[in-house]
Order: sequence, then structure tokens, then C-alpha cells
Amino acid sequence: MVVEHYISELLYRYNCVVVPNFGAFLTQHTSARINDITNTFFAPAKSISFNEQLISNDGLLVSYIAEAEKSSFEDILSKIETITKQWKSTLNAGEKLSLKNIGLLWNNAENRIQFQPYYEVNYLTSSFGLSSFKSIPVTREVLKEEVEAIEEKIPFIISPEKREKTRFRPYLKYAAILLLAISAGFTGYQVFNNGFQSQQVVREDAKKEVERQIQEATFFNTAPLELPTVSVDAVSTAAVKVDETAKHHIVAGAFRVKANADRKIASLQSKGYKAAYYGTNAYGLHVVTYDRFTDPKEALTELRRIKRTESKDAWLLSEK
Repeated sequence: MVVEHYISELLYRYNCVVVPNFGAFLTQHTSARINDITNTFFAPAKSISFNEQLISNDGLLVSYIAEAEKSSFEDILSKIETITKQWKSTLNAGEKLSLKNIGLLWNNAENRIQFQPYYEVNYLTSSFGLSSFKSIPVTREVLKEEVEAIEEKIPFIISPEKREKTRFRPYLKYAAILLLAISAGFTGYQVFNNGFQSQQVVREDAKKEVERQIQEATFFNTAPLELPTVSVDAVSTAAVKVDETAKHHIVAGAFRVKANADRKIASLQSKGYKAAYYGTNAYGLHVVTYDRFTDPKEALTELRRIKRTESKDAWLLSEK
């Protein structure tokens, strides 16, 4: 029975494999790396280490070997104890113990086990098939000196006659610069003016959109509202007395169809609310209120109660 063979198989799946009464082999994930001296690239891997303090039998190795060897747990445990005694005898004799695909073990001067892992096997399954490779350094030609040498050979002569003919060219240069500055200034002004006007339009549109969203908050614009049948023989919406001095209204909703607004009023009145028809808003929707108050504090108190017990969509409309 080759114990190191089974240890190697378990290291692919587990980060700790304990050999009873000997020590534990541990693995830790390491990222890809490069050797700057040899220009060698190494894939991500599991680095192996050894801890001689972990000797308690956790059953992993023994159970795995027992299943593979078709033997009992006690029999395999006895065989492992025999093998580990041989390993310790080898180390105590000053010899090195080599475990295939795992690493090399030996005792130091203090009689403590040292471990040097082998790197031929990568126990990280996600790096399967990724072997190390060397990259040849890229050499780039330096052409600076050649360019300088060519530039030195190019003749550059200005005759006096040609200078006489080109005296007026500086004036053309200044005129071109002035024309460019004027064009840039005019273009910049147009861009700024157009941007300012666009911002004004955006602000106005945003303001209108906000007002529309506020007005349409909790408004119902669907098909005719489906409500339970309510008997309103004893209650009439026209008979509700409206306090004209009350300026604070708790809005129940707004409807495109007047009949839906009337049904809503009847439904609320049947529940004991002083519901009333407020009128139409700027969008032609018929507004229905739960109640109206002269004191804003009373209105806020009632609004909180309605939000808690009746509808979270209720809101307060205060007239100036």
C-alpha cells in the first residue's frame, strides 16, 4: 500500500490531509507568477506545506484508503501506523524521505521535520492543462541614431533672393492669427448662447414636468372604477354642507370620469368621512376629498390617520 499515492489524490480535493501520528499536508491557493530572471510564467496553483503538529486522526485518509483497498477501517489504520513508524525511523537516522508528487522531508539540527514541496504536479484543478512556459524577451530596434544621421545629411539653404520675396509672409501669419481669433470668439459666443438657451428650455420643461407629476400624484386615470355596490338612499352628495372657510383638503383621488368621482364620494361617506367634490384641476380631473379643515394641524393629524388606516396615497392640498 503506497500511502503517498492516496495523499496525492486527496490533495486535489482537500486543503488538509492528516497522516495519523505523523503530520498534515496543507495546500494554499497561489496566484499566477512570473520569474523575472528566466522569463518563465507559472499558472495559478496550490502550494503544499507540512505541519507536524497536526497528528490527530480525522478519518479522511483512513476512510479513503479503506474504500479504495476494499478493507476495514481498523486494518488500514494499523497499516498506516506501521508505515509512519518506518518514515520516522528514516528521518531519525538522518536520511531524507521522498514522497512522490508531494515533496521531500528531513530532520534539521533541532530534530524538527523540514519539508520541500515538489512543483511537478499542480493540485489546483482549475489550472488543469496550464503548464509553465518561457517567453522570449521582445527586442526593439533603436532607430534614433539613424534618423539623426539622415537629418544631418539633408541640406538646408536659404538664398538672400528668396528671403526678399518672403518678407511679406509674416504679415499674412499675423492676419491669419487675427482672423482665427475672431472666428473662434464668434463661434464660442454662439455655442455659449445656444447652450444657455437650451438650459433655459430644459429648466422650463423640467419645472412643468415636476408640476405635472405633483398634480397627477395618486390620481386615478384608469377605466371606470370598480367599487362595491353601496346604498346611498339616506346619504346624498349634494346634501353635504361644505365649510367655505376650510382651506386644507385631504385629497382621496382624481378621476377623468365624473361618475367615478361620485361613486368614490358615496363610498367614503358610507364609511363616515365628510367626503366632498372639490372640483377639477388643471388637467380636467375631478378631485375628491376625504374632508377639509380650517386648522392645518388638525388636517395633518387626520391625514396621518387616513394614511395609516385607509390609503397611503392620500395627500394634503392647502389653498392660499
